[in-house]
Amino acid sequence: MTDYAVTIVLGYVMGSLPWGLIVGYLWLRRDIRDSGSGKTGTTNVLRTAGKIPAGLVMILDVAKGAVPALVGRLVFDNDGAAVAGACASVVGHIWPVFAGFRGGRGVASTYGGVLGLAPLVSLGFPVIGAVLVIATRYVSVMSVVGVPLCAALMAVAAAFGWTEWVYVVFAVFATVLVEYKHIPNIKRLLDGTEPKIGQGGGSPATG
Repeated sequence: MTDYAVTIVLGYVMGSLPWGLIVGYLWLRRDIRDSGSGKTGTTNVLRTAGKIPAGLVMILDVAKGAVPALVGRLVFDNDGAAVAGACASVVGHIWPVFAGFRGGRGVASTYGGVLGLAPLVSLGFPVIGAVLVIATRYVSVMSVVGVPLCAALMAVAAAFGWTEWVYVVFAVFATVLVEYKHIPNIKRLLDGTEPKIGQGGGSPATG
C-alpha cells in the first residue's frame, strides 16, 4: 500500500501545482482566471497570454500526469499504483489545493497520464486532437470528443495485449472528469455559441 500512498500523494500534489496561474502572473501580472474561461489550463493561457506561455504551461501540465505514472511503473513496478497516481494528478489539476480548488479541465494532465502509462497509445492523442481542431476550429471539441476516443484507443490496445487493462481504468476515470468539466462547453456547442479559435478571452462565462 505504500506504493499507492506515494503515487497518490505525488500525483495530487503535482496536479495541484497551478502552472497556468503561475505563468499567467509572471507573464501578465494578473490572475488569468479573471479572463476567458476562468480556468488555469493551456487553452485559457493561450487565449489570454499567448502561444509561448501556453506552450510552457502545456509541457508542465502534461508532466503532472506523466511523472506519478512513471514513478508507479518504473520505481515501484506497480501498474495499479501508476494508475492511482495518474488519476490523482487529474483530480489535483481540476481541484488544486494550492489554488483554492479552482483549476483547469484536466485534459493536459490526462494526456500526461496516458503518456506515462502507455507511451505508444499516447501517440494517437495529438493526432486525434489535431484532426478535430483543424476540422472544427473548436478546441473544446478536441477535449469533448478526443478524450473519449483516446480512452477507446486505450481499450483497443489492452484488448490486443499491447498494454495493461488496468490502464483503461485511468482512461475511463479521466474521461468522466474531463466530460464533466466540459458540460458548459457542450451546452454552448449545442447552442452554437461556443467560441472558435481566435475568439473568446472576454469574461469567464464565455470561454
